[in-house]
Amino acid sequence: MQYKDSTGGDLMTEVALNAPNVSVFDDELAALVRLSAAISAADEPTVRVQIAAAVNAVRPEWVEEVILQSYLFAGFPRALNAAREWRKASGRPAPSHDEGENHHEAAEWAARGERTCEVVYGPFYGRLRHNIRALHPALDSWMIVDGYGKVLSRPQLDLLRREFCVVAACAAARQDRQLHSHLHGALHAGATEGDLRQVLDALHGLLGASDMRRYHLLFTRVLAHDVH
Repeated sequence: MQYKDSTGGDLMTEVALNAPNVSVFDDELAALVRLSAAISAADEPTVRVQIAAAVNAVRPEWVEEVILQSYLFAGFPRALNAAREWRKASGRPAPSHDEGENHHEAAEWAARGERTCEVVYGPFYGRLRHNIRALHPALDSWMIVDGYGKVLSRPQLDLLRREFCVVAACAAARQDRQLHSHLHGALHAGATEGDLRQVLDALHGLLGASDMRRYHLLFTRVLAHDVH
């Protein structure tokens, strides 16, 4: 199958803030999480391979959202390089306008960012805000307004699939503390244990065998302590 145009339907606009624990893992999601991992940590030839695979396997709206959100986890250089490769591989032009340009919506981004972040962190939300503010109040504000509001609450890709892609990005970049948090976050967003195991398994070849084992063990510990 090849997604060249929007497929429409509720799946494209769902914002799964309280998604049921129903499996959503399929070949499309596997290609999406591999792309997220590659953007986060792989070399440019590997990124090109994963983008080429996504052209034929993933609806383009989802690819673009994963590229956009990658700047939060991998920085602008990797996000820009991925966007450039995607434009070449897909032949799709950039949209003429996007809600991300509307900086007057900052108050709305803050409100929806607080809602989304609270879903992801669940009972740890208050502690998270306290700890991040203790690092720097600007980081706390940027996390909520830019990270969870402007980017991760965009409706073009639901929160559950976003969290799967964040898990993949953190694993590929070997950011264990953030991976621990977002494994919890994916569960809070409605992930099944089986889906998260398959997300980690989908990273085979992008992660070494020792990292694969380590992150499956980390997930086992998360499952033992997760509070819904």
